[in-house]
Amino acid sequence: MLRWLLGKGARPARVERELAAIEPAQWAAVLAQHYFLAGLSSEEEASLRQRVAWLLASKRFSGAHGLPVTPEMSLSVAVQAALPIMNLDPAVYEGWTEIIIYPGGFLIPRAEMDESGVVHEYMQEAAGEAWEGGPVILSWEDCGPGLRPDLNVVIHEFAHKLDLYHSEADGIPWLGQHGPQLTPRMWKRSLDAVFADFCDRLDQVEAAIPADVDPESDAAAPWYQTLPLDPYAATDEAEFFAVSSEAFFVNPAPLADAYPDWYALLSQYYRQDPLLRAGACPTKPLF
Repeated sequence: MLRWLLGKGARPARVERELAAIEPAQWAAVLAQHYFLAGLSSEEEASLRQRVAWLLASKRFSGAHGLPVTPEMSLSVAVQAALPIMNLDPAVYEGWTEIIIYPGGFLIPRAEMDESGVVHEYMQEAAGEAWEGGPVILSWEDCGPGLRPDLNVVIHEFAHKLDLYHSEADGIPWLGQHGPQLTPRMWKRSLDAVFADFCDRLDQVEAAIPADVDPESDAAAPWYQTLPLDPYAATDEAEFFAVSSEAFFVNPAPLADAYPDWYALLSQYYRQDPLLRAGACPTKPLF
């Protein structure tokens, strides 16, 4: 119990119990619900299932606003959250204990300072949030199966957890388990370059939107869809890492086409190549 309270993950015996409790039909159903899990090898599927069991044994799932969290919901969230650490040490998800699921979007208090130094406080609707040292909060309406194929709230928020492990949210995850082949200096150099380029691309897209088109409306979507990532990636380096991580797993082709070096770096970090898994690239693995 103390291990769980400290957010250190579950003991192996409890993980094995969770692993045994995942029924084959239930497992097959949840894999089928998430198209980006198609193409997993038998070894990858076994590794993913082990990580899912670790998550289910290590984190407490709770519903907000009276939402009952069913075993099927927990498994659906866990399989998405476990994908980024399928080939990583699960310790990178330690240090916190809870996953909270709201029925739909929820409000988060925000505060921003304008150029005059005036602080503006407001409530922002969100589909997910990862707290430093605290829970991951998700909207079931936005993270359940059958949603937009190019976005994934669960992977996005758990990428933030990877970013926050051992450091502040700066777009540089802990690289300690990768040795000298991947260092924070190398990562930052690549991140700075690709983030600056994406911001430039976004500026060009926004400048091309006609004056009679509201850039915040659906009418502007055709312009933004020319970008390799969701525009939210331009918020800061932390959001760029989270947005590009979700794209890496669920919609990798545009990311790899626009930023092959960044895609290769993510592939080296996650020790996965979703393009190969999807049969979209006939080349050998990047790591």
